[in-house]
Amino acid sequence: MELTSSLTLEMLGQPFLLEKRIKLLYAIEEHGSISKAAKAVPMSYKSAWEAVDAMNNLSDESIVERETGGKNGGGTTITVYGKKLLEHYALLKREHNRFMERLAVLADVESGTLGTIGRMALQLSARNQIQARVESILCSGVSAEVALQLKGGQQIVSKITAEAVENLHLEAGDRVIVVCKSSNVFMLHENEKTDANCLKGKVVTVEQGSDSVKIVVDVGGHDRIVSVMPLKHLGNMLFQPGDDVRVAVKARDVMVGR
Repeated sequence: MELTSSLTLEMLGQPFLLEKRIKLLYAIEEHGSISKAAKAVPMSYKSAWEAVDAMNNLSDESIVERETGGKNGGGTTITVYGKKLLEHYALLKREHNRFMERLAVLADVESGTLGTIGRMALQLSARNQIQARVESILCSGVSAEVALQLKGGQQIVSKITAEAVENLHLEAGDRVIVVCKSSNVFMLHENEKTDANCLKGKVVTVEQGSDSVKIVVDVGGHDRIVSVMPLKHLGNMLFQPGDDVRVAVKARDVMVGR
């Protein structure tokens, strides 16, 4: 029996740097191409971009930057901030390995005296998980409105219970994670009005399936929001990469985590 443990760094309670993501970053640094890096890890091209978007969304500064143009949409580079993260992760990994080696010596793993240790973790299936800062909290009876500022400067409001505010110990200035399902994010017509949160952005990618379409929108500050809508709800709306758009999500569909 061998005592092993993977090293995962969390950002505001969300998985941020996992070992497979680190391998992807090293591969991007080596190849300068997301497609070549994905093959080297290996993972799908789509999964590689989703991993990059997740890391950039949760980070204070961008880790990976894209350069437009070229056969595969341009090159991909690790930022100075990203390289510093890799250096720090390598240091933590070495210390982590030393700890595990020492723990294996101290714990009589072979005889089974350590017993069975279960590690349970909750991971959210919601595609959109973005770092934000609490601007203000307005409690009214059992409900509360939490105003949040994204890294790009845009605001989004979350309607949650006053109990949730208390349980999360939320205060103005706190860093949190904004969570919403991609199916709850919808695209707006050019002059359409809405009472929901409205964010301006630029279309990054459009992926159409047999009955739905997935649209990735850059809303600034290296934050990307994904909308998955049934084709019948799009009507005559057509979107192309580079288009200026507005996306909306109802306040009650915005969750807050930390």
